[in-house]
Amino acid sequence: MIKIAIVEDNNTLRNSLTHLFNSKEDLECVASLPDLMNVVSEFKKAPPDIVLMDIGLPNISGIEGVTTVKENLENIEILMFTVFEDDENIFAALKAGASGYLLKKTPPEEIIEAIRSLYYGGSPMSATIARKVILSFQDIQSNQKENFQLTTRENELLHSLVEGLSYKKIAEKYFISISTVRTHIRHIYEKLHVNSKAQAVARALRK
Repeated sequence: MIKIAIVEDNNTLRNSLTHLFNSKEDLECVASLPDLMNVVSEFKKAPPDIVLMDIGLPNISGIEGVTTVKENLENIEILMFTVFEDDENIFAALKAGASGYLLKKTPPEEIIEAIRSLYYGGSPMSATIARKVILSFQDIQSNQKENFQLTTRENELLHSLVEGLSYKKIAEKYFISISTVRTHIRHIYEKLHVNSKAQAVARALRK
């Protein structure tokens, strides 16, 4: 069972998402919050696996919320769910530690698939968002090679992480074992001095 928390100030949308998740056999909504005021204590009561979080929240923004959750709670993945599709918000969210980025116009079944993808190791993004990230990655790829000394295969795998592919999909794409993927990813983390795929993508974007 994938446990989900929702942080969304629109009551109607929040209730609709709660109903959507609870209607699936493998999903359960364990927390539904209108803001981030008591997010740490609420999540400690009912720890989620995944948080679906808006950016435009009252008092505390969703990007600040990502940082707060990541600093205080372990093993929680955050999927941004927002109307904002500008570069500033996208990259700020990823740098803060978000593992995915969906626009609110995403159809319900695609939201469900994004939740499952994130739970099993992917980094789901709406198509327009993924395009922006990939273009930015391509712009810095040459500098990345110089700064981090990644091999050609390591660059390929990091690019696949930016695209949101899971370890299984990466293994299938490059005809290698999942164990080999994990080894390459570990070497990438060591060279970038990071501990997660979200940090790896953010580190590459900053450079």
